[in-house]
Amino acid sequence: MIKRDVLVGGNKTYKDISDDICSIVETVPTKGWFMYFLPAKMGLLFYVGVIAMIIGYGMGLMGVNHPVGWGTDIVTFVFWVGIGHAGTLISAVLFLFRQKWRTGINRTAEAMTIFAVMTAGIFPLIHTGRPWLAYWLIPYPNQRGPLWVNFRSPLLWDVFAVSTYLTVSLVFWYIGMVPDIATVRDRAKNKIRKLAYGVLSLGWRGTNRNWQHYESVYIILAGLSTPLVLSVHSIVSFDFAVSALPGWHTTIFPPYFVAGAIFSGFAMVVTLMVLIRNAFPVMKDYVTLNHMEVMNKIIMTTGMLVGYAYASEFFIAWYSGVEYEQYAFINRMFGPYWWAYWIMVTCNVIIPQIFWSKKMRRNIPVMFVVSIFVNIGMWFERFVITVTSLHRDYLPANWGMFNFTFYDFGVIIGSFGMFFTLFLLFIRVLPMVAMSEVKPVLDVGRGDKHERAH
Repeated sequence: MIKRDVLVGGNKTYKDISDDICSIVETVPTKGWFMYFLPAKMGLLFYVGVIAMIIGYGMGLMGVNHPVGWGTDIVTFVFWVGIGHAGTLISAVLFLFRQKWRTGINRTAEAMTIFAVMTAGIFPLIHTGRPWLAYWLIPYPNQRGPLWVNFRSPLLWDVFAVSTYLTVSLVFWYIGMVPDIATVRDRAKNKIRKLAYGVLSLGWRGTNRNWQHYESVYIILAGLSTPLVLSVHSIVSFDFAVSALPGWHTTIFPPYFVAGAIFSGFAMVVTLMVLIRNAFPVMKDYVTLNHMEVMNKIIMTTGMLVGYAYASEFFIAWYSGVEYEQYAFINRMFGPYWWAYWIMVTCNVIIPQIFWSKKMRRNIPVMFVVSIFVNIGMWFERFVITVTSLHRDYLPANWGMFNFTFYDFGVIIGSFGMFFTLFLLFIRVLPMVAMSEVKPVLDVGRGDKHERAH
């Protein structure tokens, strides 16, 4: 019989779990936390400055121009929406499939989803050039005469898809935290903390009736969230797929984008978990090497799916017999942006193959480096799709180049500052591990109680 992997290390008791997780919220920040927070905060301040300059002086500061009207903003928007996939996938989909290994990492993965989608949402607003008119994207009775949102535009579909995904993910994340917030409330010695966590815990008392209601709501939200994982990035892919531009007009985009999103999302979860284990050594008992190894297997699998999608695109272009489609993909591989294409292939297809080795899958430095490369590769994937099709379309007279400016680099780097600042504040004020879900799996993989007693 196959023995199950231990999900909680260190022979913890129920009290140890509460003490370990709550101690991060109850004590002053550690040096490890400050080591990450200060650079992240500097990045956020830099980001605010860059955005203020772009809004103040206009989009001309960025590299977008004719014919490449979609540049860094849209590329990075798609990238961050993809990052937001793994959280809901780990939490909702694996919950419905009763995968117990999710319990140690689902809370931080859900938080990652929330903050990644929030970060993504800023980019289309910047890209409009007039973010103060963003409410025009919302359909509501107005006095603007014939001006009305275009329901046939995939950009409007994005508004509905991303906002729905964010709302459901936010509610799902919050409802899942209620029992744990109540634990923090009950341990609070300060009146202000007791009041704040008391309000957030919604009067939770841990009664049988509370648990019945909680579990009913949680499984309904998991059921609502699961199709959203597949739908939101499919709809984002329609931004490209419903156009007639060579390289975009393909039906493989929805599954291709979803696979890529899960791929990049899991890579970001691995990055965050490695950093958390480094900053808070006590977390090594809850985010074990077994958790990390499972995620690395998913990264390797989805990496091969993404590689298959790259190959399929070439086959479809060749089989279509359309010379414009064929040229678009040859141009990606050997044209002026060949370097971006090969960075994409190297990071997304070749490097993850190292996880065929179990020793590499369980090696922390190796998995951290691979996760960084995967996220670099996934950003370049969106860059290749967006820019290489736009810069050379049907008319050679219309061809041009996209050149990065300081502000393009600024919004990319600054967005990471915003994401990590929000994430680090989260782990300081709310339990980063779902105590109420970890306690039931405490004995998984440890053999029976009689065996452990000896």
